[in-house]
Amino acid sequence: MQNSGIKLYGTVQDVTERKQAEEALRESEEKYRQLFTTVVDSIMLIDADTKEFLDVNDATLSLYGYCREEFLRLRLPDITAEPEATIESIKKVMTGEVTRIPIRYYRKKDGTEFPGEISTGVLNLGDRQVVFGVVRDISERKRAEEEKARLEAKLQRTQKVESLGVMASGIAHDLNNILSGIVANPDLVLMDLPEDSPLREPIDIIKDSGKRAVDVVADLMTITRGMAIGKEVWNLNIIAGEYLISGEHKNLEKMRPSVVFKTEFDGGLLNITCSPPHIKKSLTNLIANASEAIEGSGTVTVSTANRYLDEPLKGYEDVRMGEYTVLSVSDDGSGISPEDLERIFEPFYTKKVMGRTGTGLGLAIVWNTIQDHQGYIDVKSSERGTIFDLYFPVTRDELTQAEEEVPREDYQGHGERILVVDDEEKQREIACGLLARLGYTADAVSSGEEAVEHLKEQSVDLIVLDMIMPQGINGRETYERVIKIH
Repeated sequence: MQNSGIKLYGTVQDVTERKQAEEALRESEEKYRQLFTTVVDSIMLIDADTKEFLDVNDATLSLYGYCREEFLRLRLPDITAEPEATIESIKKVMTGEVTRIPIRYYRKKDGTEFPGEISTGVLNLGDRQVVFGVVRDISERKRAEEEKARLEAKLQRTQKVESLGVMASGIAHDLNNILSGIVANPDLVLMDLPEDSPLREPIDIIKDSGKRAVDVVADLMTITRGMAIGKEVWNLNIIAGEYLISGEHKNLEKMRPSVVFKTEFDGGLLNITCSPPHIKKSLTNLIANASEAIEGSGTVTVSTANRYLDEPLKGYEDVRMGEYTVLSVSDDGSGISPEDLERIFEPFYTKKVMGRTGTGLGLAIVWNTIQDHQGYIDVKSSERGTIFDLYFPVTRDELTQAEEEVPREDYQGHGERILVVDDEEKQREIACGLLARLGYTADAVSSGEEAVEHLKEQSVDLIVLDMIMPQGINGRETYERVIKIH
């Protein structure tokens, strides 16, 4: 066979590096795709001009509730609750002013909104500018921040109320010392005056005026934590019922004839351990406030109920899980503004005319009474009215037997020994003088520490104890030490 004369010419080029580069590119793209699809945050690619979505990862679809086909038909304004602000932020991203967009609210397919935090940047894909965004749902963080702020505000409110209470109790202590002579001495004078003496009337006026001043001081004393120490087993139905048939409430009904007072008592109400006078005083203040909140005609409702909480109740105060009896006072008045609601339990805070319809102590008394009973307060108010719910821990103990009223002559002493504990000398003198006139043997000491030491040497039948003594241990601490040794 002869040679055909066909010749093959060619060149051989080593493409190892190009193949390696292509392989590296494929690996890089695969890593990007894996990262894009598996990261837990939402990632989206957005056309900078049209604001259309070019690509999104699975986390985005899960977060917003769309399938891929649905989402890729959307534009950025379709998923934000703040379209104008979001578009303005994207413009700043394009100019390089920002790489992180402040918190914005976004809208899911079902219409619910959530706060999101976004890290952004700009990519050039061929002749197209693309904005990429990494969106993180910060709903939980926002809730935690709001809860922290709420608790801090609650703590500040409580501390403010308590500090004002301490100040008020100090004022009460000083006023009480001044008033003791005004209130006690008229009785001493009246004991020596004949029944037909013309001096009896002006002295009675002095005595009554002193008692009214003492009532104000008693209110100041009540807003001191730890005053409600004489606790017994009672039922709120009984306490509320006694107030509602009292002369004080009858006077309120006469003053507010256009207000209807209703009761809704739970017949199976459980008992509580409480100081009845303090509960009654709190109820008095709540009912009076409720009636004054009504302009024209309206209704005030006093109700009781058993309530079991199997999870904490978040309201004006956080109520722990447990079993409670609840005393509620509601009205259909004009309600309390949010600004006032924050301050209503502060001593002396009132919208009433001071000295005419209130002293600003009523709700402070309620607050401190509830704290002393390890209870809770919840307040709800709107333009349609207000309801105060007072939560008291229940007890399974039986009711304390009510004491019969003692005739006045039975207070006469027969030499029984009484210890007077007061840091004011004048107070001790007045008390010992009255007790001596009534037939008692009275001793006096000036501090809680002295009282404890005295009782180690000398037993007594009764102690008359000043609850607020600035120096040394106070009345409550003295009481707690005394019952351990006596």
